[in-house]
Amino acid sequence: MLVTIIAALVALAAGSGLGFLMRKFISEQQISSARAYSAQIIETAKKDAATVKKEAELEIKDKTLRAQSEFDQKTREERAEIGNLEKRLRQREESIDKRADTLDKSQKEIGQKKNELTELEKKLKKSEEDLSKSVAEQRQKLEVISGLSAENAKNELINSLVGEARQASLLQIKRIEEETKENAEKKAREIIVTAIQRVAADHTSEVSVSVVPLPNEEMKGRIIGREGRNIKALEAATGVDFIIDDTPEAVTISAFDPVRREIARMSLERLIQDGRIHPGRIEEIVEKTKQDMDQKIKEIGERTCMDVGVGNVHPEIVKLLGKLHFRTSYGQNVLQHSIEMAYITSIIAAELHIDPTVAKRAALLHDIGKAIDHEQEGSHVALGVEAARKYGESEKILHAIEAHHNDVEPKTIEAVLVQAADGISAARPGARRETLESYIKRLENLEKIASSFEGVQRVFAIQAGREVRIMVEPDQMDDLKSYQLSKDIAKKVEQELEYPGQIRITVIREVRAVEYAK
Repeated sequence: MLVTIIAALVALAAGSGLGFLMRKFISEQQISSARAYSAQIIETAKKDAATVKKEAELEIKDKTLRAQSEFDQKTREERAEIGNLEKRLRQREESIDKRADTLDKSQKEIGQKKNELTELEKKLKKSEEDLSKSVAEQRQKLEVISGLSAENAKNELINSLVGEARQASLLQIKRIEEETKENAEKKAREIIVTAIQRVAADHTSEVSVSVVPLPNEEMKGRIIGREGRNIKALEAATGVDFIIDDTPEAVTISAFDPVRREIARMSLERLIQDGRIHPGRIEEIVEKTKQDMDQKIKEIGERTCMDVGVGNVHPEIVKLLGKLHFRTSYGQNVLQHSIEMAYITSIIAAELHIDPTVAKRAALLHDIGKAIDHEQEGSHVALGVEAARKYGESEKILHAIEAHHNDVEPKTIEAVLVQAADGISAARPGARRETLESYIKRLENLEKIASSFEGVQRVFAIQAGREVRIMVEPDQMDDLKSYQLSKDIAKKVEQELEYPGQIRITVIREVRAVEYAK
């Protein structure tokens, strides 16, 4: 057993030694291979390093050559540019040298001119002194000959020049005005005459009373009624005054409101025709007449808008137009006046190649305030503007209404056309009626103004005050002064008088030479 164990131990020891030897051998072989591989790697690395070095050296050499080439090219370009700069510099130096030479010559010439100028100044000064002496001597001689001092002679000369200048200016003004008016007045006259000739309107007399004829005198008593109850009922229902006097078979109705006066007239005529006159019947008839009048006013307004060609009018404006049918101003029916103005503005606008729509509408509505000035406080212009604004009229219409009597300065062509048409319609002969007293007073004032100017001999107001002819003293007034006198008189008439249309001022200077042959 022991021997076996020993034998096993010996075998184990022998095996271990052999394995150690084998492992050692293998390790040495691996180390040898590794060294060979390492040497090979080192050798390869050395070859690669040599190759990289050569390539780097070649690349450096190539870059060096390119850099050298670029440097040489840039150097050549800079040298060429420097050469050009040097060339231009030489040219500039040559130019400067030439300019310097020219400047030197000019300075020399200036010096010579300066010397010559100095000599001329000396001669001129001497000549001025001689001239002053000569002028003084001549002035003394003139003063002795004329008997006037220098100051007096100067004043005479100035006065003479002022007179000549005034004469020349008057001639120039007259010539310019004549040239300006030659075509303008002709064209304006053609347009206005065309407009007037194409429009014809009837005119009624302005009254504040209406007369109702009666079938007999007995009707007066029935109208008055027992203790005056019928006439009181009439006046209370209509708001007007009934005047029953000694006028045979007639009753006078007095009221400033034309619509109320018309309602009262129609109501009384219906009562007379009906025959039943008592307070109850009176109230019934008056109420029915008011309704009929409202309908009539509406129909008149609608017919007017249709005839004139104005559309899209507010119903309240239509009613106001209808009321104008019963309103008069200076004896002229206001509605007819407005219709006439609408036609005139339309014709003038067409002649001037302007759209007549706004001007025609403004002309028709310009006096709309006269339909309510009996009911409200204020001028018809202000009331008309307020009503037109209230019922949606445009700003152009409002401005034309407000400017038609120059309450404001007209700023649109439509406002100017409405002003012109208003003057044409109002100034038409027979369009408006003046009282005899105011007419005579206006003529007297017209002649008085013309007579107040110096040199006026006689004054005649003719053509119903639309022309003034002034006879002047021919010895005190020449032609140009006569022309100026007409302008001065016209200006003073415009400032001091109120009149429809325009007044022509004619100054007549007549020279008569009379001699007898014996």
